[in-house]
Amino acid sequence: MDRHYRALHGGHDLHYFRVQLKETDLAIGVDKSSYTDSLLVWCEREVLRLRGALESYIRLHPEFRSSFVPLPLLPGAPPLALAMSRAAYKTGVGPMAAVAGAIAQEVGRRIGNRVQDVIVENGGDIYMNSSVDRLIAVYAGSSRFSRKIALRVAAVECPLGICTSSGTVGPSVSLGKADAVVVKASDAALADAAATGAANLVQSEQDLMRAVDYVQHIPGLNGVLAVKGEKLAAWGSIEIVAV
Repeated sequence: MDRHYRALHGGHDLHYFRVQLKETDLAIGVDKSSYTDSLLVWCEREVLRLRGALESYIRLHPEFRSSFVPLPLLPGAPPLALAMSRAAYKTGVGPMAAVAGAIAQEVGRRIGNRVQDVIVENGGDIYMNSSVDRLIAVYAGSSRFSRKIALRVAAVECPLGICTSSGTVGPSVSLGKADAVVVKASDAALADAAATGAANLVQSEQDLMRAVDYVQHIPGLNGVLAVKGEKLAAWGSIEIVAV
């Protein structure tokens, strides 16, 4: 998939690089003064470690990959699976709904010890820890709002997860037809799972408030933007600006 939306976020003060392993495809931006080639190598090793531990666990617990509902974990589950499971239980979706946000967050947190600013995007799911305010543009397929609006994220909100689910864009499984549901939370795994759960509820423009109501009732979520066709709905700490 050509992830052209990657050009819509970040800033000129960041150096971007890519780390790709199987389904994991990260666009990582760090402040230019902190980037080194050794950082790229470290990120590649970190993604290999994270995926390796998760894949080993899934071989022991295959249902973890396929379930659309939360599952009890087997003893010895790796930290990534624990984060995904916690998010699944809070949102009522399967644990794999949180995998992209969980990986972005784990890589971003660990990079944070080496850099000043970091943005890690994994298939539309973002972990951000920024010292300056930033705009995250919204890509919503064929909706009239696509690439026309952005979310302003204040530095004081960071670290933050900003995750998107869509039933009309991208390869991820969605049971709905939302053009985009964007969720903000301090926990990117939780934001990812909640975005999936909310997007599953949207079949038409009339369902947007169902998605908003779903998010409102999950502790730990900061806000949501739901887009379908000619309409959008929002709740919480969501500042929408034209771009």
